[in-house]
Amino acid sequence: MLGGFGLCGIPENLIAALVARGVKALRTISNNMGVDGFGMGLLLEAGMIASHIGSYVGENKLLEKLVLAGELEVTLIPQGTLAERIRAGGAGIPAFFTPAGVDTVVADGKEVREFDGRRFILERALTADFALVKAWKGDRTGNLVYRKTARNFNPMMATAARIAIAEVEELVEPGQLDPDHVVTPGIYVHRIVEATAEKRVERRTVREKTA
Repeated sequence: MLGGFGLCGIPENLIAALVARGVKALRTISNNMGVDGFGMGLLLEAGMIASHIGSYVGENKLLEKLVLAGELEVTLIPQGTLAERIRAGGAGIPAFFTPAGVDTVVADGKEVREFDGRRFILERALTADFALVKAWKGDRTGNLVYRKTARNFNPMMATAARIAIAEVEELVEPGQLDPDHVVTPGIYVHRIVEATAEKRVERRTVREKTA
């Protein structure tokens, strides 16, 4: 599992370290595959990903090319369902019913039940061996604080993996974080590193200069 939404809140330094290790046949779970040449796009370019579960793939041209050529297995899930499947995995809930995807290809092969006159499909929880997550601040015991949109999928992924590795912009000593601001308790985090963050925009749009 890799946290992030677009390029916001992605563990870019941990991804770079993974690329350096050259691990192959990864089965990744992330909201999206980032962009060409950055973030998870680097894993894809290095031929490290065997399959991917996600919600959005529109900004990565290489991913599109590999999928259309039948060279990469991709499973697309409605974004809310993806988030809930990960949250359920972290909470120890094996499955749940949702109305999202009823009467579409999303429901193919899945159990359908009716509750109060409305149809729902059964979705299984998602867990992983490893989660690479990004936080704004963290202490040496693993407590994590997120900032604004960078919070996205990171907290739930930290709970849904056997081993969670966190990348933080600022590493502090225990007791320096306001307990009311801690979102991910240190009990979920097994490794933590301090790393610099590159503030990139997924698709930059600016107005033309006027006289």
